[in-house]
Amino acid sequence: MPGLTSNGNGGNDSTNSPASAMPERRPTPWPLIVVAVLLVVVPFFAWYGTWFGRTLSDEQIEQYLKDEKPRHVQHALAEIERRMQQHDKSVRRWHPQIVALAAHPVADVRQTAAWVMGGDTDANEFHETLLRLLDDAEPVVRWNAARSLVSFGDARSRRELLAMLRPFTVVAPVDGIALSVLGEGMPVRREAMLARVRQKGDELYELRSPVPGRIEKAFVKEGDQLSKEQEIFRLVPNDPAQVRDALIGLSFFGEAEDLPEIENYARGVEGMTDDVKQQAARTVEAVKRRSTEKR
Repeated sequence: MPGLTSNGNGGNDSTNSPASAMPERRPTPWPLIVVAVLLVVVPFFAWYGTWFGRTLSDEQIEQYLKDEKPRHVQHALAEIERRMQQHDKSVRRWHPQIVALAAHPVADVRQTAAWVMGGDTDANEFHETLLRLLDDAEPVVRWNAARSLVSFGDARSRRELLAMLRPFTVVAPVDGIALSVLGEGMPVRREAMLARVRQKGDELYELRSPVPGRIEKAFVKEGDQLSKEQEIFRLVPNDPAQVRDALIGLSFFGEAEDLPEIENYARGVEGMTDDVKQQAARTVEAVKRRSTEKR
């Protein structure tokens, strides 16, 4: 009929309506939904399984302390430390295992054990073990041992407390050619890669930072020939918690000769917070007062 379109709707052709202008909605394929869910769920459970805030039962602590995964061992230690803070005496059953973990081959486990041992100052076995850890090969282990020894009132922590305030020198562990060298001013975490070293035979060695900090000075550049034990980087502290803990300890054990380094933080240091500056001022006063009393 005249005036009718081919679909028989007269001047209201549905192909010209807003609804018909919208693209046809296609159903989301189920495989894509499954993948999207897995991308969220799998990382969550991976994180949840290693999150130290998750409470563990006694049975889980027993299991984790013997686990081959360092993160599980650390989680068990963190749970024990939490219970120590709640004055739970039952955790003393695990004291022998904590002492044994102070000799663990993984530095992260040793440093966590050192921290936990500061939670029970009545345990002589902890005190003796912490003194041994002051000579550990890893600086972060020594530093946590010093922190814990402050709780024991042991002035032998002073050496490492001062080290926590000072620049840290990183030396070349092998001979070779420097590659991928980080630049000055860069903040680095512990275990961050500072440089690669090409050894003979084109074997690559990854030089990683033994401590957190900021690169104050890089003594080499890419392409330089390195000799073993050559100074490569100087790192300065950039962790306010590390510096604050050291200053608190030195307020008890610092000597007059330590004042210039402490006063430096009292004046203010790049990257440090106001509470670090304030703690440094309190530490200066405490050291001066103690030095006066000794006279």
